Amino acid sequence: MPRDDHPGVRISKYRKLAGYTQNGLALKIGYSYSLLHQVEGGHKAASTAFLAACARALHIDVASLTGQPYMTELQQDRLAGLIRPIRESLDLYDLGADPDVVTRETLQLVAAADRLCEQVRATRLNKAAQALPRLIAELTTAAYRTPSTELWAALGSAYRTAHDVTIKLGFYDLSTIALDRMEWAAQRASDPVLAAVRQYMRGLVYHREGELTIGLRLVRAGHQLLEQVGETPEALAVSGQLHLGATVMAARARDKDALQSHLREAEQIAKRAGAVEHVHWLSFGLTNCAAHELSAYTEMGQYGKAVEKAKELRIPDSWPMSRRAHVWIDRGRSEMEIGRSEAALTSIAKARELAPQQTRYHPGARATVEGLVHQQRRTPDTLGYMSAWFGL
Repeated sequence: MPRDDHPGVRISKYRKLAGYTQNGLALKIGYSYSLLHQVEGGHKAASTAFLAACARALHIDVASLTGQPYMTELQQDRLAGLIRPIRESLDLYDLGADPDVVTRETLQLVAAADRLCEQVRATRLNKAAQALPRLIAELTTAAYRTPSTELWAALGSAYRTAHDVTIKLGFYDLSTIALDRMEWAAQRASDPVLAAVRQYMRGLVYHREGELTIGLRLVRAGHQLLEQVGETPEALAVSGQLHLGATVMAARARDKDALQSHLREAEQIAKRAGAVEHVHWLSFGLTNCAAHELSAYTEMGQYGKAVEKAKELRIPDSWPMSRRAHVWIDRGRSEMEIGRSEAALTSIAKARELAPQQTRYHPGARATVEGLVHQQRRTPDTLGYMSAWFGL
């Protein structure tokens, strides 16, 4: 990587601003001085868990260390110009009906909101981002003119898409605003399941930061919302997904007991509910539990176990591209860490094939390729091409 532009340089800058020596920060984050020294010097890639620990200790956002959003790549992919219209659309929520907006019929608007969710899961982020601002404007106007559960829920779904797009592209401030708007719409739709999905997604924000306490409080809040619904397939699926969210939060915080407890709860729910698909575009079942266990092993640094779990995992063809690509990214990260360089590069290439835009902006995928570059005395052409594609 350019010597003046990598996460280690940013860690060094914020460490000095906070008044820490390398030894002092290493003690505070629970990692070795040697690792911190190598990361700051650009000689070793920083894992996502390591970055989260540094950010938490330095009281800054993880994005300050990763350098997100990656504007050069966003401009190359013609995505940068799509962010401002999304930002503006998120500000329409309390302005009432727009007299200049002509809206489609309710069923058409609901179908349009579903299509955007589908596009995000197929990782067609460009298409989803282009259509999203207009749809939010239409749904907002339609819901104010003729309020209905269907329209408010569809608006909540559109806000959820805004969150998905912005968080995948690294605009975390916008993703948080989108989740607030999602709650606003869910209340008007009187939909506790949608509100619980929103708590699950809020919890994942704290997974990124490695903050377990607040994340688990959000998980509990989600379960409390579901108590209003009873044991329906939809409520069971979201309840299980909340537990799975807690497993990866606990893994990043290195809390093995919490990890195992929530994973067991999720598996028990999956045995009762079976495979449940497309509950507000969430899917839940035993295979999803296994995929989250793989992620947890990766976060905990148990890379050998993660690779073995990945080999056992059979990803259904029905899974969306975004979820399948995430499994390959987790696998690649673990393969890189145990020295299986060729296998790791193959896994990241597979993730890129399935979900190119998501993979390009995924911090874990980028850290894996950076780590592979550091491991090689001579960079093979295929790795060089992949590194250049990421902008590293």
